[in-house]
Amino acid sequence: MKSISIKLWAAAGILIVASAFVKPEKPALHTIGDSTVRNSNKETWGWGTPIAALFDTTKIHVENNAMAGRSTRTFLSEGRWDKVLETLKPGDFVTMQFGHNDGSEPDTTKAGRRGVLKGIGEETKVLTWPDGKVETVHTYGWYIRKFVRDTKAKGATPIVVSMIPRNQFKDGKVLRADQSFGKWAAEVAQQEQAFFVDLNKITGDKYDAMGPEKVKAFFPGDHTHTNLEGAKLNAQSVVDGIKKLKNCKLKKYLL
Repeated sequence: MKSISIKLWAAAGILIVASAFVKPEKPALHTIGDSTVRNSNKETWGWGTPIAALFDTTKIHVENNAMAGRSTRTFLSEGRWDKVLETLKPGDFVTMQFGHNDGSEPDTTKAGRRGVLKGIGEETKVLTWPDGKVETVHTYGWYIRKFVRDTKAKGATPIVVSMIPRNQFKDGKVLRADQSFGKWAAEVAQQEQAFFVDLNKITGDKYDAMGPEKVKAFFPGDHTHTNLEGAKLNAQSVVDGIKKLKNCKLKKYLL
């Protein structure tokens, strides 16, 4: 009996010593969004790819979970958010940037399949698809709020990010989303006590300083999707915003 007890204590000791040499799993930064966050990485790029170079990846894993063409509604309805949640763990971070694909009238047509209701309220619209499937569409703010709350429930940190500006100028100034999706993103972040990076303003201010002709060089095909240099500028803008967040632990992983 005594020998069994000694063996059990010895085994326990070995486990304790071994556990001291096991490296704790690195926290992860997950980015979710549309093509302005993750794109083909050929002619056009999303900022979620080059932002990894601005973090110490020996200490944090950066994973770009965004998908081109998605809105808040379709990112959720296609199960993409569920896949992020499956791997999300305490200590992780999630940046969420949507808006470019959310603006159409929500319906079951090709044009409206991504659209959401405007604002941040609890309004809904019930749609019936040709196959009989019923879908309840919510406001933009409702979807962002769900992403935030789900992230917190996992013990991770949500960071709401407003959409990047398009290459659209008026009177020499880039058009902002400060009365629509950018405004709604900020309002939800404030209500939910989540961190907020006003990427629309940070990059918008840079675009204004550069002027329309220089900014045009970032957009090889349309007014929404940037080349790699434009994506790097937006990635730096996200980091600029993160640096200003009070008590945000993500800052300690920046280079």
